[in-house]
Order: sequence, then C-alpha cells, then structure tokens
Amino acid sequence: MLRTLVDQEARKFGMTRAQWGVLFRLERSEGLKQSELADLLDIQPITLTRLIDRLCENGLIERRSDPNDRRAKRLFLTPAARPLLDRLNTLTTEMLTSTLQGLERPAVDRMTGHLAAIKENLREQIGLRAQAGGSEKEPRYG
Repeated sequence: MLRTLVDQEARKFGMTRAQWGVLFRLERSEGLKQSELADLLDIQPITLTRLIDRLCENGLIERRSDPNDRRAKRLFLTPAARPLLDRLNTLTTEMLTSTLQGLERPAVDRMTGHLAAIKENLREQIGLRAQAGGSEKEPRYG
C-alpha cells in the first residue's frame, strides 16, 4: 500500500516511484557509477539505465566522465533537481508521519531494526546461493 501511495504522489511531480528512488539515493551519494547505484537500489543495470536516461532528459541528473576510468560515467544531480528534492523530502516526511501515526518512536525504531535484520539475512542467503551455484550472479527482482 505504501508503494501505491508513493506512486500516486510521484505522479503529481511527473515522475515514477523508481525515479524518485534514484534521485533520493543520488542525493545521499552523488558521484556513483551506474553499476554501484544499481547494486544499492537492488535493480538490474539495464533498468537503471532507462531510469537515468529519463532523468537526464528531464534535466535532473547528469552523467560525467570518471577521471580514473574512461569507460565509466559518474552520476550527479543537476541544480534543477535540488528544489524538486526539497519538495519530495517534505512530502516523504509528511507521508511517514501519517503512515506511522499512533506508533511510539521506540516501537518504530525496533521495527526498523527488525526489517533491516531481515533484509540482511535475505542478502546473505542470496549470496550463499550464488556462491553455491557458481560464479553467475543471481537475477535481481525489485
């Protein structure tokens, strides 16, 4: 249901939830390579390429050459992305406040910790299965 809510809100800004996620991750870690960003977002590189292409077309992200690797491009937010991110950050805070209404902060902190532990357990299991199956990477879903 949270995804549905974020999808609805993202449409008001002419974007998708996935594009919103790319902008937020880049805001925290500008200068990433596309492959690094794909790993952080847990999506296939080809999927990310399409998202980045659209964000570049909209003037929100730019690709810059990597000074250490001529083949690689690094991703940066443009000045046009800043006001949009400010509005999206405000919206995120409002959505989280309403979503977590009635829950005390310690309960939210415990829940967040539990979800992080579950995510890490799943990552470990995926990594173990990938190692057991050979050198091929497991496909990513999501």
